[in-house]
Amino acid sequence: MTNLAQMLTDTVGVHGDRTAIKLDDVQLPYAVVDQAVARAAGVLAAKGVGAGDRVGIMLPNVPYFPFAFYGALRLGAVVVPMNPLLKAREVAFHLSDSGARALVAWHQFAEAAEGGATEAGAECLLVEPGGFEQLLGGADPIDAVTERDDDDDALILYTSGTTGTPKGAELTHRNLRSATQIAVDLVDADHEGVSFGGLPLFHVFGLTSGLNSCVRVGACLTLLPRFDAAKAIEILQRDRVTTFLGVPTMYAAILHDPARASFDPSALELCVSGGAAMPVEVLRAFEDEFGCKVLEGYGLSETTAIASFNRPDRERRAGTIGIPVDGVDMKVVDAAGDEVALGEVGEVVVRGPVVMKGYWNRPDATADAFDAEGFFRTGDLATKDADGYFTIVDRKKEMIIRGGFNVYPREIEEVLYEHPAVREAAVVGVPHESLGEEVAAAVALKDDADGATVESLREFVKQRVAAYKYPRLVWLVDELPKGPTGKILKREIEPPVQAPPR
Repeated sequence: MTNLAQMLTDTVGVHGDRTAIKLDDVQLPYAVVDQAVARAAGVLAAKGVGAGDRVGIMLPNVPYFPFAFYGALRLGAVVVPMNPLLKAREVAFHLSDSGARALVAWHQFAEAAEGGATEAGAECLLVEPGGFEQLLGGADPIDAVTERDDDDDALILYTSGTTGTPKGAELTHRNLRSATQIAVDLVDADHEGVSFGGLPLFHVFGLTSGLNSCVRVGACLTLLPRFDAAKAIEILQRDRVTTFLGVPTMYAAILHDPARASFDPSALELCVSGGAAMPVEVLRAFEDEFGCKVLEGYGLSETTAIASFNRPDRERRAGTIGIPVDGVDMKVVDAAGDEVALGEVGEVVVRGPVVMKGYWNRPDATADAFDAEGFFRTGDLATKDADGYFTIVDRKKEMIIRGGFNVYPREIEEVLYEHPAVREAAVVGVPHESLGEEVAAAVALKDDADGATVESLREFVKQRVAAYKYPRLVWLVDELPKGPTGKILKREIEPPVQAPPR
């Protein structure tokens, strides 16, 4: 059957007694999760939700998420995952734009959820521990999984909206099944595994590589509702986690947390990084500290979070995003859409079973996103080497053009991360009267940083890159702004009001 929800039903038949979801002392076997899903489907059906209807899910990483997620899919509905921290105006946009019939939301964010749902004309169902169990207990369970076609929508996932209004990427049942199977096959996952569930489940990386991959093979997902490095280390140790899934800022936070000194990483078999480029210095330091291999992959919301990966059975090349995963074609092209020479910088384009159907109700945006051959234009700049390994240079939109020269922030950030005092760094372009743009860097220092100054950081980079590349403007911050997955949000970085020094 095509419906992704069938995956849970199949696994229950084989691994019903194994722990599916863990949250500290709460441990739920697959059979119990399946019963809760059946009742969640019953609750939604009683609210009038059926095949093709959209259902918003605005929950943190708690066991109720899979109940609502697979419950909605079981009915043939389309899930609209939403960050619980959205404000009422944003909630209303997601629900209105998708035409959602209902919203399942966490009780602690009731004001924004109910306000947004009311504005959008959707029914709001609040999830509160204890009360929701009572609601499930009184519902008529729905065990049957509604038939769906490969190209029917399973998710409408709103992109972060770096330019203008967020767009809803339509991910189909085929997209999700393909991405899940690829994620499982890449790391040879099985029912003995324990995955770290700190990536938000409302984001496709955590949903695919975390929840769906575990459910596919009968493994355990141990949840962390809000990322905290010390708590993450506690979970890794307590639950003998075998697979750590994270974004680069999570790796950096664990690496710099005092609790790392008491962490026994012997159970850890695999670390997967995605969501943003992993600074090579952070990768190497993490591997040295914990004795494990970090494999970096690449994907976007529009490619169901996966497109290429450093394979466990092949040479791992630090700083690259590996090679395309099975069934996926990737190229590096110029502005005319022609493939560039090896080593040349161009835009990454992707085609394959993980690429979205299109943007919800945005035919113009969908048409712009694909070329004549059906390749999705990612907006990421990269190079490809003779062995087929891709290296992301930067986001097309984030490239800085200084006096006619292209400066790729990623390159400068890598240099900054080599400085022993730097914890996090982000390089952005700021307007300049004569050059067009100037290179600028926001830097957060390690707690034990001693004597590092703006001048010394600037000089450190100046000694290591071409004269037109080093940041003339450098300033220190306590923290860099981050999105829900921990990805640094460059659009929210505000340079201090001062002229760049000459």
